[in-house]
Amino acid sequence: MSEIHIKRALLCLEKMLLCRETDRKQALVSKQNKGGNFHLCNDGHELIGVLSALHLRPKKDFALCYYRDRGFPIGLGADIVQLMGAHLARDTKEHSAGRMMPEHFCSKELRLICQSSVVGSQLLQAAGVAKSCKLKKTDEVVYVSIGEGGTSQGDFHEALNFAALHKLPVLFVVQDNGYAISVPREEQTAGNNIANIAKGYEGLTVFDIDGTDFIEVDTTLKTAIPLLQKGPVFIRARVLRLGAHSSSDNQFKYRTQEQLDEATKKDPIVKLEKLLIENGITLKEIEELKEKIRNQVDLASKEAQKIPHPDPATVQDHLFAPYNPKNTLKEEVSVQEKIVMIDAINNALKEEMQQDPSIIVFGQDVAGEKGGVFGATRELTHLFGKERCFNTPLAESTIIGVAIGMSMTGYHKPVVEVQFADYLWTGINQLFNELSSMYYRSNGMFSCPVTIRTPCGGYIQGGPYHSQNIEGFLAHCPGLKIAVPTTAKDAKALLKAAIQDPNPTIILEHKGLYRQRHVSATREPKKDELLPFGIAQKLHHGEKLTVVSYQMMSVMALDIIQKHSLDVDLIDLRTCVPYDIEMIKESVKKTGKLLLLQEAAKEHGFMAEIAARLSEELFEYLDAPIKRMGAKECPVPYSKILENAALPQPQEIEEAILKLLRY
Repeated sequence: MSEIHIKRALLCLEKMLLCRETDRKQALVSKQNKGGNFHLCNDGHELIGVLSALHLRPKKDFALCYYRDRGFPIGLGADIVQLMGAHLARDTKEHSAGRMMPEHFCSKELRLICQSSVVGSQLLQAAGVAKSCKLKKTDEVVYVSIGEGGTSQGDFHEALNFAALHKLPVLFVVQDNGYAISVPREEQTAGNNIANIAKGYEGLTVFDIDGTDFIEVDTTLKTAIPLLQKGPVFIRARVLRLGAHSSSDNQFKYRTQEQLDEATKKDPIVKLEKLLIENGITLKEIEELKEKIRNQVDLASKEAQKIPHPDPATVQDHLFAPYNPKNTLKEEVSVQEKIVMIDAINNALKEEMQQDPSIIVFGQDVAGEKGGVFGATRELTHLFGKERCFNTPLAESTIIGVAIGMSMTGYHKPVVEVQFADYLWTGINQLFNELSSMYYRSNGMFSCPVTIRTPCGGYIQGGPYHSQNIEGFLAHCPGLKIAVPTTAKDAKALLKAAIQDPNPTIILEHKGLYRQRHVSATREPKKDELLPFGIAQKLHHGEKLTVVSYQMMSVMALDIIQKHSLDVDLIDLRTCVPYDIEMIKESVKKTGKLLLLQEAAKEHGFMAEIAARLSEELFEYLDAPIKRMGAKECPVPYSKILENAALPQPQEIEEAILKLLRY
């Protein structure tokens, strides 16, 4: 080897030894009741992670490394005290401050994007980060690692497809140790080699290497990283897992001692030490290096134990990033021509994209002349170009996962469309496990300014898969803001507020109201009018009964109240998270009666939460039982006769209102 090569090999050995010694120390302290009791073994994986980091640019290139890739952050220069502190669940500056399990690396300074425990979820996010980098026209690249077990996830294949399709600068590294906990590779992967499957993605350069061999790994990375400027690269690195999956695993239930002994012979540290000795480094120098590393890790462990535990009072900190816009929406009645909701939404997107070049719109069928199946994104591609409004594959996990990644580079604000709320479920892992909690899990380090628009609701004979109302499910997930606009002005003003919000927001747009002119059509708010989330409105004022509703239920209720000139307070929520509990309380204190209307199934619905809260907090003000109305407990059928039977009907709402008024 050349002198330069020897220096890099020696530096690599130092980082690998640091990783190995950290592993040893963590295994010890996890049994000492010092804050963390879970340990993930990295032994045998160190080389590919360390060398990848040494070939990339710290604080410039991005990385999303999985939980058995400690070698990568150590290779970047991560603070060992912080890593040890995170292992002990202490209030560290980096790696989540006790909010995530050990080995879930997170550092804004090092551009290590916060990871989760869900294998494979980081891959689509890495594609999103790379898409942002490419749109910004920088030379930044993205490293993302995963174990071979995670390649069985659908997100793995969606990520490879998206990266190849868009020619993104992503380095996919599969650290293949042969086991997904206990399940061997031959029971995971058809053909027993994920590299052969990856070769099927045109535009993806694929390498299959010995991840324990310094020369082969180093040479491959030298070749691979320059190729990233032309498109994605995939490396399958065959590595070893020299220990159990974790401190909770007994590997002797599925591995023999003979297998472990054989694996130990291929230990990448032993192999690199031998290579260095062959090239002039003495055994004494290596032993001195090991002693230095042992002392360094011992000291880091002691320093980490001085870091305080998290303060229980901070448990809800960083659920949402700060955002407190003023309510600039004018509520007065206007005589100007009214606009329907779908046009108001389209205009909101145009206005925001015009004034903020960081806003990117994507989803299925949103681009070009189509402009969305309902026309909400029409003309956006023509006005702003294919880079700012583009179509995605038919894959909701891709849409949301890529949006997460794009939002975390600190520049882009993705506004995505999921074609129907009914189809959000195939992206629910990215939404619930990833997007909603990213700011919280990263301890306020990474925010996700992502807006998700999706049509919801029935009454259009859409059947079970084009009629769902999902706000109750979404509202139960901490970290998401949810809007349910009833009118065009609210839809536009809420969408604008959502796009400018640094937090993830979901706009549930009732497709039955898109072009409804009776109640939903309103004056169009001006460009500077915003409606912050959490401010309800009264569609009708009264003294005898409070009705709380949103979307189609508000329209139906208003018709009934006006038809009979009823003395009813009709509160339109506008948003479910947060919701305007103070307006509801004030009204109920006045009327003493409450009717809650929702289109979704009545049982376990969003309105049940309001009913429970008002029963607890305003029981002494109630003059009648709180009543709820919603759909029947069944999917929404296609037959119009059956759909009407399933969903709340005007005559049923009318009967409920009149009955409560008479109570």
